[in-house]
Amino acid sequence: MSLQIKLLLSLIFFTAVGQIKAQEIDQYMMDTLRNREVLIDFVTREGLQSGEFASYYESEYADYEVDGSVVSKLKANQDGLEIVIVLASWCHDSKIQVPRFLKLLDTLAFSEEQLLMIAVDSYKNARTLDIHSYEIERVPTFIFYRNGTELGRIIESPDTSLEADMLRILQ
Repeated sequence: MSLQIKLLLSLIFFTAVGQIKAQEIDQYMMDTLRNREVLIDFVTREGLQSGEFASYYESEYADYEVDGSVVSKLKANQDGLEIVIVLASWCHDSKIQVPRFLKLLDTLAFSEEQLLMIAVDSYKNARTLDIHSYEIERVPTFIFYRNGTELGRIIESPDTSLEADMLRILQ
């Protein structure tokens, strides 16, 4: 099955997540490598704002200053854009970059319906989702799609800044 078909199926499923009971998302599991509970599978902002991730989320989100000079260019390039974030609640880079990226998306008024967030364990696996087609080696990985075609990725940390790297990918 191609990556585009798997992405489409994931996005269809994620759209349906809104209709699923809240207890089926933002779930935790015991990570055997780290010997602690970690977020797993589909996650929401609410899941990121609870538990161990919460203190990082609040401070990184609040303190991040989005480069306003790039925002207007990004707004002009977000039609048809879909984003998949593969993150890990145990990962230091995820704790820093994901809240910052979500602040950027809020600044852009980016539709939550076009965003899919998946949490993985220490082995970069989800519990009930097959994410191998995303070919994740490091987290977080921000994957940008338009019309089912991958445009590019920000892996772990941006080269320049989240907004500058995102603009480079979208142009």
